[in-house]
Amino acid sequence: MAFWLAAKRQGQDSDWIQRFDPRFWTIDFPRPMMASAITPAPDALRIDATFLREGDLAGLIWASEDSLDHPLLAYATDRDYARTTLSFRWRSGGILPLDAVNGPTLTIEGRDAGGQPHSWFVRLWNFATGTNEDARITLPFSQMFGGWTADVADPLYPADIDRMFISLVAPGYVQGSTTPFAQALDGWAELSDISCDGDRAMLPIGNVFVPPHGLAVATAYDDQCNQTPSRLIRSLRQLGYRGSVLHYVGMSHHFRLHYVGADCLVDTSQITEGGDPLCAPARAWHAAFFAACAEAGLSPIASISYEVLAQHCPPAWAQRAADGTAGLTGWDPPSNLLSPAQGEAMGWLQSVGRAYVALMQAANVPLRLQIGEPWWWVTGDGRICLYDDAAKAAFGGNPVAIPDLRAPLNAEQTALLDSAGALLACSTAAITMAAKAQAGSAPCEVLLLTFLPTVLDPAMPEARRANLPTGWASPAFDRLQVEDYDWLTAGASALRQAAYATIDQRLTYPPEAQDYLAGFVLNPGQGDLWRLIDGGVDEALARQPHEVFVWALPQICRDGYTRLPPAQDSDMNAFDDVPYPLALGLDAKITQEFSTSVATTASGFERRNSLWSNARLHFDLGPGIRSETELGTLIAFFRARRGAARGFRLTDPSDFSSNGMVDTPTATDQLIGVGDGTTASFALVKHYGDGVADPQIRRITRPRAGTVLVSVNGVGVTNGWTVGDGGIVSFTTPPAAGANLRAGFLFDVPVRFEQDTLDINGAGFSIGDAPSVPVIEIREAV
Repeated sequence: MAFWLAAKRQGQDSDWIQRFDPRFWTIDFPRPMMASAITPAPDALRIDATFLREGDLAGLIWASEDSLDHPLLAYATDRDYARTTLSFRWRSGGILPLDAVNGPTLTIEGRDAGGQPHSWFVRLWNFATGTNEDARITLPFSQMFGGWTADVADPLYPADIDRMFISLVAPGYVQGSTTPFAQALDGWAELSDISCDGDRAMLPIGNVFVPPHGLAVATAYDDQCNQTPSRLIRSLRQLGYRGSVLHYVGMSHHFRLHYVGADCLVDTSQITEGGDPLCAPARAWHAAFFAACAEAGLSPIASISYEVLAQHCPPAWAQRAADGTAGLTGWDPPSNLLSPAQGEAMGWLQSVGRAYVALMQAANVPLRLQIGEPWWWVTGDGRICLYDDAAKAAFGGNPVAIPDLRAPLNAEQTALLDSAGALLACSTAAITMAAKAQAGSAPCEVLLLTFLPTVLDPAMPEARRANLPTGWASPAFDRLQVEDYDWLTAGASALRQAAYATIDQRLTYPPEAQDYLAGFVLNPGQGDLWRLIDGGVDEALARQPHEVFVWALPQICRDGYTRLPPAQDSDMNAFDDVPYPLALGLDAKITQEFSTSVATTASGFERRNSLWSNARLHFDLGPGIRSETELGTLIAFFRARRGAARGFRLTDPSDFSSNGMVDTPTATDQLIGVGDGTTASFALVKHYGDGVADPQIRRITRPRAGTVLVSVNGVGVTNGWTVGDGGIVSFTTPPAAGANLRAGFLFDVPVRFEQDTLDINGAGFSIGDAPSVPVIEIREAV
């Protein structure tokens, strides 16, 4: 299916929003504090914050440039605030009040009248009427000033503003201090009756509605907790995503923290004292997110994982290698994986699962929990991390060492991996039971996500004993979810296909009980990976899973990925894989067409630009019609194709072989690729122009069945490969790096009738006047 990486709107629908629309503010803060912003009403914005240190400060931000939304949905950049007035009602609690030193301050960043960067510090109390915690604030930008009072004012230049933010701090604030408070402090502020008047009070905004395309989407709290839930729901719905929303709650922002000496760790007091494992900002945000999903008709899935940011992970919870070092992921900063054997860690994780199920109950949405990527961590040098104190005790106190999973293992080592897998399965079963217990009599769906490139790494064939335990086999979970993006974006198709077969055989979930996660593109500037991801989506849909998710919304918006819906007419690109039933004689007209832009300069020199990489063929079938019987065959074939609606195969009598033009093919005719040790699929091609520096390369998408021959380094091979749709040769095992892969074949041309009319003059035909029957080559997506 088609997709588009949109960089900007190009004539698509737009609308207007009021400047300072509550949905489009963001919140920023230093770790480890936490803050969130939600929209309790169309004209209201609420901020919840948890302050852990004396110097913690949250900033509520309005940016003149929208850098977060999808390019088709972003609001227009407007840095001119002159003669514009923002007003709202302010209420707050648990933070310094409006009239206090270091009370809520509006910092405005931009440039002065001379174009020099400048920041203004506007004391909101100077523009307020009411009390210090309940006031009406009016901000006329052309009359505003920075400074403590008007008599020492720094007049605002309102015509060139980049962004502005309102700072919120707790009582006891000390600028720059990292000293922890005795206990975490929760505070809040609410802006209601938000309105903008005067000049430029409205902003254009993208209002594209991509029709539903059948895909679901994933979101990520760690990446998007700075945005309002209503903004995210607007984005994903208008980009055509429906059904489920797989929401990863993250590894760093959602849980309650406290200081233990100098370390800020997960607060475990809730386990013994019945407290809340979620911090107040995350609880408020997720309650609003689930409610917004319900209103939009979406079904959220709360995704929890065994991963915790390393700086917040209690040391006893972390998985460890045999030498005692904690397993650390490659994120920056890194995270730890929780040990499935550690009772306190697993008890905490179960309480987190219950908390999210309870939030979904309150929002009246289906109860759905995902356990995301639970595994025993394996370091880059092959050491498996199942030697923390709790795990060692569970494995008998002194389990055998496994120094490298890439090396051959003995029976004692594989038995240890089997025990580790059983323990991992028990830990996920306990989370499942906790979630279903919270749900009570209501249905509660629990899903498991596994990452195939890790759990089925061919360099570590025994790792699956620990990280893909048979205890996960159906019906342990309501559904299995798989992702394979490392292999997908590397072109490792053979590994992917083998992994699907292994999953099906080992865990026995039918396709309709499996989901597929496609993506993701980690870094900006890697837009070419979306082509592979979109192809993976199409491939997954062909397996008919329960749902296919694009992972994830932050990358979708960043790169402008736009999945286009299928055509309403399902026959738009229909192709009947049948040959034209009549021989095309050598007297048939065959035209080879390129498209070249030629510009001639005043001095007579030319500048030529080749617009097509491949020629497009045109044929006239009429001269091949020799009798009334053949004419009848042509008419029947034309009607069966519904004129130009459906494609078909045609043999070009002048060029149908990989060997020269018409000679018998051999296995070494055409170079189709060079092995890299990973890639297993290669497209059939034919090269034209031997001996030239830049030969023309033609994709062959319709090879004739049974004619394909393959060689590796000049030696013909008869097994270990197949030919799939589109002329793709797929090897069971990826060819070795540097291997020359060649193929020979006969092929047809995919064509369609050029017109929806077939003009035949009976009198003319009877005296040998052949009809004109033009057909044109089809460009097939490959």
